[in-house]
Amino acid sequence: MSNPLTLEAKSPIQEAIRNLSHDAGALYAPAILDQLRSMRGRDPAAFARLRAQAKETKQLSMAEFDKLTASSNDDSQPDSGIFAEVEPWPEEVDGADLLDDITHALARHVIADKETLRAAALWATFTWLVDVVQVAPIANITAPEKRCGKSILLTALGKLANRPLQVSNIAPAALFRSIELWAPTLLIDEVDAFLAAHEDARGILNAGFTRDSAVVIRCVGDDHIPTPFNVWGAKALCGIGKIADTLADRSVPLRLRRRTPGESVESLRHSDPALWERLRSRLARFALDSAEAIGKARPTPIAGLNDRANDAWEPLLAIADLVGEHWPKSARNAAITLHGLEGEAPSIGAELLADVKAVLDDKRASKIFSADLLNALVADEEAPWATWNRGKPMSPRQLSAKLADFGIKSKDVRQGFDVKKGYHLEQFADVFARYLSATGPSLSADTPSKSATPLQPSNHAVSSVAKCATATIEKEPSATRKATAGAGCSGVADKTPPHREEEGEALPLWDENDTEEL
Repeated sequence: MSNPLTLEAKSPIQEAIRNLSHDAGALYAPAILDQLRSMRGRDPAAFARLRAQAKETKQLSMAEFDKLTASSNDDSQPDSGIFAEVEPWPEEVDGADLLDDITHALARHVIADKETLRAAALWATFTWLVDVVQVAPIANITAPEKRCGKSILLTALGKLANRPLQVSNIAPAALFRSIELWAPTLLIDEVDAFLAAHEDARGILNAGFTRDSAVVIRCVGDDHIPTPFNVWGAKALCGIGKIADTLADRSVPLRLRRRTPGESVESLRHSDPALWERLRSRLARFALDSAEAIGKARPTPIAGLNDRANDAWEPLLAIADLVGEHWPKSARNAAITLHGLEGEAPSIGAELLADVKAVLDDKRASKIFSADLLNALVADEEAPWATWNRGKPMSPRQLSAKLADFGIKSKDVRQGFDVKKGYHLEQFADVFARYLSATGPSLSADTPSKSATPLQPSNHAVSSVAKCATATIEKEPSATRKATAGAGCSGVADKTPPHREEEGEALPLWDENDTEEL
């Protein structure tokens, strides 16, 4: 009996496979690909033999070969039936009314401030425009405790989002393959447990934030050829407590709270399917009509938000600005409110700087030994430093390493007759201004410092420290004592006087001109 491969030896497909080793481009010819796709469905055994020959050439990975030969209109494809087809609304859609209706629909099922609900409505709309924007913010659904409606909001977003794929656990290998294969809106429940079990998945989620960096490379197949995978797409995460800083930085925080006995919500499980179907249809039509304008939009950044937060809100503000009415203002108020709350939880480095500043302010010191600074830090039982070293107090080396991250290194410090390693107040001026600006006044280049004086002799003293000036003294005294003869050393100038925080009105969470009720 003749070998089937011999019978096909002169076919264009066979020639293309044979020539892969020196002419890989032949396989990419449309006619060849069409024949391969047809063979894949018509004669799986013959296709398997050709696939084995292609693998032996080692000119392309089997993942790439399978992707090339997959039929886009084949009902047997993995995504067939996963995503429901959405028929766009037959008439032009008013964007502001659409966002209002989405906000009200969400408010019927979860307890949250209207800033959270409006941010969720904007994010759901963004998922239909992900192909034309350059940033894909993560929706971070969070709450301090269980039973606050996190999973319900995630499910509701799934009823609104484009191509939703909801999972409670997924392996990293399946994660990046699913994103590239289906381009879904990924909805991950219990993300705290998921990332604890799959730490490497965090890098995949991080990489999908901007379009130009949304690629991960993994070795696939028996030949372990490094293969790039596209991980661009919309993602929503749901979990208890704070997520990793790198993910939080790329997120729009959607904060929920547990309802009180006087508050009530409707059951999402028993909601009218036609409601969500109409909203999806209107979203599809809005995306078709608005894609070009959203792709060209460059909204003005929000003053007071950091660069990463402004990046995350860029596509949401573009949508809000396009629909008009109250939405440009409401979206910016939501961003300031949500990220302002997010800013109340500083990073561990910023927390250390704040505690160091508190120690220096409390001691009114212009310099301090490392050991004294560390003792003051670990004395606070509510701070993490007392148990930083696996239940034991932070070590001098650990303190030095954390401060070195900010460019602050210990140096010789003299106090009295003692010379030890320590820090001077002016070493912290720049980092206090950069990283603690939100916590109150701090030293900066624009703040005159009174901590440096020339060497002055004084009677029978190694060093002398003047009393600190305060804001209540109208006439500022001299920073040093009167110089006298026969002294050996300098007096040390006064420290920077403590600033009194000016009282001001807190920004209201609700706009007094916004009379709309959810």
